[in-house]
Amino acid sequence: MTRFVLLLAGCCLVWSVSAQKITATPKRIIVGAERLDQYLPLLRDKNVALVVNHSSLVGNTHLADTLHALGVCLSAIFAPEHGFRGEADAGEHIVDGYDLRTGAPIVSLYGKKKKPLPEDLEYSDVVIFDIQDVGARFYTYISTLFYVMEACAEQGKKVIVLDRPNPNGHYVDGPVLDSRLTSFVGIAPIPIVHGCTVGELARLFVGEFWIYKPESLDLTVIPCLNYTHSTPYVVPVPPSPNLPTERSVLLYPSLCLFEGSTCSVGRGTDCPFEVVGHPDFPCDTFYFVPQPNKSNKYPLHSGWLCGGWDLSNLPEQQLRQSGTLNIGFLLQFYQAFPNKDRFFRDDRFFDLIAGTYQLKQQIIEGKTEKEIRASWEEDLNLYKAIRKRYLIYPE
Repeated sequence: MTRFVLLLAGCCLVWSVSAQKITATPKRIIVGAERLDQYLPLLRDKNVALVVNHSSLVGNTHLADTLHALGVCLSAIFAPEHGFRGEADAGEHIVDGYDLRTGAPIVSLYGKKKKPLPEDLEYSDVVIFDIQDVGARFYTYISTLFYVMEACAEQGKKVIVLDRPNPNGHYVDGPVLDSRLTSFVGIAPIPIVHGCTVGELARLFVGEFWIYKPESLDLTVIPCLNYTHSTPYVVPVPPSPNLPTERSVLLYPSLCLFEGSTCSVGRGTDCPFEVVGHPDFPCDTFYFVPQPNKSNKYPLHSGWLCGGWDLSNLPEQQLRQSGTLNIGFLLQFYQAFPNKDRFFRDDRFFDLIAGTYQLKQQIIEGKTEKEIRASWEEDLNLYKAIRKRYLIYPE
């Protein structure tokens, strides 16, 4: 690890006063949901649907409870992946029901139905989206945003996005999605690390005509205050069950590529997305055993001893300052993997996660990280130029 030493030389001052270091206290970031004065007037005499989960907080109170207490008529609550309260496994079916606190019907947007049907929006005038994102293309909440916006454009419903900071919003990196691989883990032609807040993505989806009938959509974004893309942001609650720490959130864009392989990223352990391993990998330096737990009922390689790497001691500051998608983890693990024919899954999920057909083949062919990065540079630069037009916050 590189160490930096700052040498302070003595200074001759004209004034006979001691020099003191002045440290400015950063202003607290105020998320869109807290700016009630900005969006409550838009809800007056309206039937309001919410697209929310456990991260949709106003202070310590859920947005649904906050609005219900203020007399807002809640016509529906749309539940994305992990459910309304955020306790479901990744990929687990979310069932419809009713919210006992507000009485609003809960409609699942994960499973067979990912886009609201006309009857789901029939009794709603406004749809509010308020979910914490982590800045990776395959994090499915932004796909839910895309489909909700498209449904509202088709049905003439207003959309309000209550913006939140992006904890990985300080950089942009990775291959841009090949449109042939469009899926729920890759809904739009953006790179793996897109560098936008959900509010900025909403503007991008509309402005680039990526959703159907964008000219029909009445979109309002309630921005955060005191936030820039270079502002470090630690999410106040885990954004999903398997991203419980700041380190896991920062590692997620890089380690999620392993989900397209036969390797475990620690689901079913105390360190999801902070370790990586496989039963075929040597156990001489580090190993773990995935077990069913609250966050993972059926973890990959459950009960098997998985040799691998422990990344749980990497400093968060170091991860943040790197400002790149770390494909080195994937390349080096593949190179050390004893049975390369069993490394990738048999389906095309790796291609869907990567957003390109190239990366898997490049890894198999032994391409260097420099060569791989060069292959996506042109598309990435074009995306960066487009992104700038829709930014709300300074870089």
